Amino acid sequence: MFHHHAAVSLAGLTFSYPGAEPVLDGVTATFARGRTGLIGANGSGKSTLFGLITGDLRPNAGALTVHGGGPVGYLPQNLTLRADATVADLLGASGALAAIAAVEAGDPDPAHFDAIGDDWDLAERLTARLASVVGSLDADDVLNRPVGTLSGGETILTALVGLEVARTPIVLLDEPTNNLDADARGRLYGLLDVWRGTLVVASHDAALLELMDATAELRAGSLTLFGGSFSAYREAVAVEQAAAAQAVRTAEQRVRAEQRQRIEAQTRAARSARQGKARATKGEAHAAMDWRQNRAEKAQGGSKAMQDARAASARTALADAEVRMRADARLRLALPDPGVAAGRRLAELRGTGEAAATIVIAGPERVALVGPNGVGKTTLLRGLVGGVRPHSAGDGLPRVAASAWALTDRIGYLPQRLDGLDDRSSPLVAVGAAAPQVPDRDLRNRLASFGLPGDLAHRPIGALSGGERFRVALATLLLAEPPHHLLVLDEPTNNLDLTTLDSLVDALTAYRGGLLVVSHDTAFLDRLALDRTIRLDADGCLTDA
Repeated sequence: MFHHHAAVSLAGLTFSYPGAEPVLDGVTATFARGRTGLIGANGSGKSTLFGLITGDLRPNAGALTVHGGGPVGYLPQNLTLRADATVADLLGASGALAAIAAVEAGDPDPAHFDAIGDDWDLAERLTARLASVVGSLDADDVLNRPVGTLSGGETILTALVGLEVARTPIVLLDEPTNNLDADARGRLYGLLDVWRGTLVVASHDAALLELMDATAELRAGSLTLFGGSFSAYREAVAVEQAAAAQAVRTAEQRVRAEQRQRIEAQTRAARSARQGKARATKGEAHAAMDWRQNRAEKAQGGSKAMQDARAASARTALADAEVRMRADARLRLALPDPGVAAGRRLAELRGTGEAAATIVIAGPERVALVGPNGVGKTTLLRGLVGGVRPHSAGDGLPRVAASAWALTDRIGYLPQRLDGLDDRSSPLVAVGAAAPQVPDRDLRNRLASFGLPGDLAHRPIGALSGGERFRVALATLLLAEPPHHLLVLDEPTNNLDLTTLDSLVDALTAYRGGLLVVSHDTAFLDRLALDRTIRLDADGCLTDA
């Protein structure tokens, strides 16, 4: 249940790194006790805000108050520990466990009793909770097991158990589901669903965010809190944006109407001037003509002042309406057609075992490859893309159970890490190398449709944000000429903010070739309208999921 009591309060909080624009600019807000999902584009300041709450960073102005005392628990995106750390260290319990061992060995030092407190059964409670939450850890001497032997999912779950057992009053989690397989994600969801205390989770994982009691968004240096689930928040934003878009359309119509009236007034003034000249030519008396001209000029002057005021008011209304519109650019793409016929065979995936399955990807088929971490999904994709075949047993190399065979030479690959990008190059050069026959002007237009307009197309890739780098990689993949018959994507949603994730879904929905994607993000896979899902197990067996 969500209790409306303050856990963390921000008052006029401002923070900027030296020589940079403020990350937070005069933020006043309150995180209530309970579970809050923290969202925002990559680079919006979520990790910075966590650093301020933990005290690792100090604000330039304003105040931050952590209520209720006690430590703030924090699990960063990449939980790294020294090589010799144990599970007990990861749990934060090594000191208390060492004190218990010392007392049991006969050491009466009062410091040991202070370290233990009432936790004499700590080892038993930790072991039992690990078995319940993590499940896969061996119970025999698990507390002394090296952290390096744990999977990513086991590591994050173990660290959370330590914070839970220690009853840490406020816990901050930064992208906890990155790189977790479906089983580890499910266990994490289960643990957080019953979490007691204050929890703030920075994430782009829609399923995880839906478990939260409230949603907070960091955007343009400001923090907005919404007391509801993530889906309710998105619906509220959609309604707000629909109203903002209507306000912009209405304001634009008013600006155009004022422009038309100005043109009509100028036309009438010009006609009046011509008529005045005609009367002068006909010899109208100077006194009468001067009187008529003065009256017309006064009327036109008053009319012009009113027109200027109305036009300025219309432009102000339009600017105010545009401010309410979000600038997050969803991709609206016109992609090259790869021309893949329905029966065109693109790839084969071959399992092992007595009933080894051979799965064929044909035509514009959309296929997901799923399975636990460590079974060889990435190796299988690399074999498909790079032509690396499985090693046979006994050659001293790891054996890869399943294999993949390309049936086309037009395959585009997006690896988990975007390490194929040249940071010294620019998006225009990178995409131009993939589409050498396309003129620069057309390439710039296409890059603009990928959210990389104008100056961004010429910047060094190394100077771009994470989301912009991803768009460069995606543009290089999707705008290739000739277009790829088959796209192969390995965990493409890792580290993507929600706007870029929406753009990825839009791009893949518009693509008319074959698709093979590995992902543990079930919400993302559900949005892709897959034709089939294939499961790979530890024995190399491929089955329809």
